[in-house]
Amino acid sequence: MVTAVTSLGRSGLSDWLIQRFSAVVLAAYTIFIVAFIFSVPEMTYELWTALFAQLWMRAFSLLALLCVAAHGWIGLWGVLTDYVTSRMMGGKALFLRMSALTIYAVITLAYLVWGIEVLWGF
Repeated sequence: MVTAVTSLGRSGLSDWLIQRFSAVVLAAYTIFIVAFIFSVPEMTYELWTALFAQLWMRAFSLLALLCVAAHGWIGLWGVLTDYVTSRMMGGKALFLRMSALTIYAVITLAYLVWGIEVLWGF
C-alpha cells in the first residue's frame, strides 16, 4: 500500500489538479518565451533585460519556476511509487524512493533559491 506521506497535495485529486495547472502554466510560459524570441528581429541583452525588468514577467517567471518544482515532484513521486515497489526491490524500495525524493528536493530547493536570487536580486 502506498501512503500519501510524500505526496504534494495529500490526495490524488489535488495532486492531479496541481499537475495539470502547472502543465498549463509551463506551456503558456514556453509559448510566450518562444514567441517573444521569434518576434524580435534582433535579440539584444538590453531587450532581454528590459523584458525581465518588468514586474509581471518576474512574477510569471517565478510562477513557472514554482510550477517546475511542483510538477517534477508529483511526477517523480508517481513514477517511483508505480515502479519502485517492494515486489521488485524487496525492502530497499522505500529507501530508494525516499532517497530519490530527498535528492530531488535538495536540488530543487537550490534551484528555487537561485532562481529567486536571479529574478529578484536579493
